[in-house]
Amino acid sequence: MAHGSDILLSLFIVFVAAQIGAELVQRVKLPGVVGEIAAGCIVGPSLLGWVQPAEALDVLAEIGVVLLLFSVGLETRLDEMKRVGRSALLVGVLGVIVPFALGSLWAHGAGYDWAKSLFVAAAFVATSAGITARVLQELGALQREESRVILGAAVIDDILAMLLLGIVTALQSGEDLRIGHLAIVLTEAIGFVVVIALVGARVMRRASGLLEAPINPLSPLTIVLALCLGLAFASTQFGLAAIIGAFLAGMIASETRQRETLEHQTKPLLALMTPFFFVMTGTKVELAQLANADALLTLAFITAIAVVSKLVGGYLGALPMGKRGALIVGVGMIPRGEVGVVVASLGLAAGVFSARTYALIVAMSLLTAMVTPPVLALLLRKDTHVA
Repeated sequence: MAHGSDILLSLFIVFVAAQIGAELVQRVKLPGVVGEIAAGCIVGPSLLGWVQPAEALDVLAEIGVVLLLFSVGLETRLDEMKRVGRSALLVGVLGVIVPFALGSLWAHGAGYDWAKSLFVAAAFVATSAGITARVLQELGALQREESRVILGAAVIDDILAMLLLGIVTALQSGEDLRIGHLAIVLTEAIGFVVVIALVGARVMRRASGLLEAPINPLSPLTIVLALCLGLAFASTQFGLAAIIGAFLAGMIASETRQRETLEHQTKPLLALMTPFFFVMTGTKVELAQLANADALLTLAFITAIAVVSKLVGGYLGALPMGKRGALIVGVGMIPRGEVGVVVASLGLAAGVFSARTYALIVAMSLLTAMVTPPVLALLLRKDTHVA
């Protein structure tokens, strides 16, 4: 019984800390997500120790980010995504190549052999769609062309990052790299995204009426939430992040005539669930591992590499949109968030990383997540004033 009450206390602390953190930073014109991540650092094991890692909290965090990307998908139309497809592809590819190259060079220079350096570099690669999406949503900027390029590129990033992770993991275990197998995995992942987006959208347009067939007045919401969870699971079966499936579910649900009702009905769910993701992201920072000048200097250096490499990749890929748009896209691609943390956890479990390297990569992932929102908000607000 004590265990159940402990979880409830943790839920209470996480939720209240998220609200206070978001409120404080929003008063100084920063996006709420910054305050939620900072709140996680404060209440987590590193400082106050009020919230300890627990499976229940991680599950809620996962549901929170799945719902967030579903709601972002609801505000994104397939036709609009098609229009920016070429730019998104270029941004996604360059946004993987540049960070991977610079990350592996740094790791090799820091004393890792090439096989391990490539594993470290994998943590520099994938953009966290959750963090940027939340900022774009808070600023009401999801309808902008730059936002659609960022979201499209984040999906492409995830596919490429998954492929890279497969390659570097095989190198660690000394397995032969089976190019044919990797090609099949890549084809399956791309096929999944394309089929769900194109076929799903067509089916949804025709099946709008079926959403209201059940007696339950909330049936449109309950049916598309079932679709969201189903596609989130399906995307993990193709080696992709669950959030990709959730985003696709939202995007095809946006083709129904109940789109605005669904957007309205998901808001209370988001208010409850998404703070858990951002606070739990913050609790994963081990500040003790970074409590010396050498570690802080290294952290500053790898964070600079992480920021510059994504900024350059995104900027170059989006240059056809003009310098201003390219800068917004470049900044939007910077956060690593949960993807960097996942790679770091795999590295620690496989014995590739020391506790210090793990702490550095997690802290880098979180710093990029905290640096991006205020800069992105500033760029978008300035842009709105100019317009």
